Amino acid sequence: MAEGEKAPPLTPWRLLRTLRRHPSGLLLAVQLLGILLYPLMEHAAVGRALFGAFGIVVLSLVLWVVNRSQAVNWIAWALAIPAVLLSLLANFAAMPSLLSVAYLLEALLYFYASIGLIYYMLDDQRITVDELVAAAATFTLLAWGFAYAFSVCQAWYPGSFSGAGPGEVRSWLELLFLSFSMISGVGLSDIVPVTSPARALSMLAMFSGVMYIAIVVSRLISLTVVRHQAR
Repeated sequence: MAEGEKAPPLTPWRLLRTLRRHPSGLLLAVQLLGILLYPLMEHAAVGRALFGAFGIVVLSLVLWVVNRSQAVNWIAWALAIPAVLLSLLANFAAMPSLLSVAYLLEALLYFYASIGLIYYMLDDQRITVDELVAAAATFTLLAWGFAYAFSVCQAWYPGSFSGAGPGEVRSWLELLFLSFSMISGVGLSDIVPVTSPARALSMLAMFSGVMYIAIVVSRLISLTVVRHQAR
């Protein structure tokens, strides 16, 4: 754009084109917004219903990003459609037993989308803005995926996490906090896995976080070296 030239107005069509170029950014923004909204949704029935609807929006964005990364779409839809239906039945038809199955499908979908975004980032030898945002979105996808996996573990093996007895459960936000602390390597959490399945999942979360950070950092360093050598 020439100096002094005014930027074109932000019309709905221009905004849509921008979002289509950077779907990972929209996914990342919605997930970070979810972290702020989840505490307001946990305790009331209406909040839990909104929580379910918000999850459907996030799932739709995940599918959009998977499509952008040229992954196999039918696998994503095969995971997303039953996950959405089971989640709706669990939240609105008073069938909580279906929730763990919905969480399992959602965990698989998030892991699948993470793999698709990693392939998208490694597909060429240049770094674009969308790929940089996709790196951050992939981290949040991994965190969400392991949070859902922890929820399934808690449902199948009651008392899997410290402070949660047979009649008590850790909230989804607490498990998301545990997931972020593990895959980031920070380890700042007051929740401890105490059963063998929970500890196995926790080890996978730690391994995935360390390996993902290593892949992203090594890629950025190698592309920077190649760029300097080409000059």
